[in-house]
Amino acid sequence: MPSVAETAPVVERIDPYREWRQREEVPLLGGIYIRDMRTVEVGPWPRKGVKGALVYLDGDNEQDIHVVEIPPGGSTIPERHLYDEAIYVVSGRGTASVWYDERRKQTFEWGEGSFFVLPTNMQYQFFNVSGSQPARYFSVTNLPAIMRQFHNDDFIFHSPFAFTDRYGGESDYFSGEGKLYRGRLWETNFVPDIRKMKLFEWKERGGGGTNAFFMLAGGTINSHVSRFQPGTYKKAHRHGPGAHLYIIQGNGYVLTQREKEERIRCDWSEGSLYLSGAGEGLWLHQHFNVGQTPAAYLVLGVGKSRRYASDRWSAEKRTDKNLADVSEKEGGWQVEYQDEDPEIHRIFEAELAKRGVPCHMKNLSPNCTGTEGPTQAGEWGDEH
Repeated sequence: MPSVAETAPVVERIDPYREWRQREEVPLLGGIYIRDMRTVEVGPWPRKGVKGALVYLDGDNEQDIHVVEIPPGGSTIPERHLYDEAIYVVSGRGTASVWYDERRKQTFEWGEGSFFVLPTNMQYQFFNVSGSQPARYFSVTNLPAIMRQFHNDDFIFHSPFAFTDRYGGESDYFSGEGKLYRGRLWETNFVPDIRKMKLFEWKERGGGGTNAFFMLAGGTINSHVSRFQPGTYKKAHRHGPGAHLYIIQGNGYVLTQREKEERIRCDWSEGSLYLSGAGEGLWLHQHFNVGQTPAAYLVLGVGKSRRYASDRWSAEKRTDKNLADVSEKEGGWQVEYQDEDPEIHRIFEAELAKRGVPCHMKNLSPNCTGTEGPTQAGEWGDEH
């Protein structure tokens, strides 16, 4: 006879984030990637008082994407929340009012290409200053992780706590000023136009690349922006699917692969958003520029910045180093050009040939049949 324990009911598995997402009554989008965030479907979003969409891609787990579109002359409903969100303005211009104390509101301007993170649990409201054109932004948030940790809407959206260590009402908080640290680490709270930002040489990643890492929202949030040259591609590297890459310039594609599974390809251009992977586990992914101009992408994240340790092991490591540009043979995440599958380069040259674009990988890849270009010495230098 079965025991009492064997016949007891099975506990139902609840996903607080999935249930919240369904309750929001807003368009729900998914898939491998978004081809163009500028035209993605939006519909009424009661919580925000404007149109929007919730995007949860196949590789999303602890993070999701919120799309918000404000009508001409319109504004969002004021809100606050305990989750963080990194915001990029896709189109339009406007202002944002932020405050912990209603008597000390601060307002700053934003426009197409602006990138910023609002300090945790700050009250905020967005305004579209155009009388004829809608404004659209999207954000990457850690709401799924927060929802699964606390599974209480009222606590997440109505907690009164003010993180004054991250924002104390400073008048220059959203001024766009910043400070550079070693490791191409730029501390700021607001970038007026990410497309015009000066970047710094990152020769270790290849492709004649330049880059800047960010410490945002009082130095708590990590993100970065990278640019690489036409007719080149970055070295592959391997990590989880949490990085959200938004294309701000250029045309190309990404190849991503988990273990020995079939490669997944996503073609991208300005406005595309994709992840470093399409499911759980570690993914090998690589970015290819097949256009006539440099390609640039912004990685929106809400993970810990280098200033704050995420675990006991990272607490002992230097802040100007990371594993993204260290070879797998040396304990890092990166696959060097000479170690990659030759088929990778063959596909790239074939794609360039279709477009009449020369391959500039002769100094980098042993498989290149094209022309000279960037070298491992990295003499291209910083942008000016």
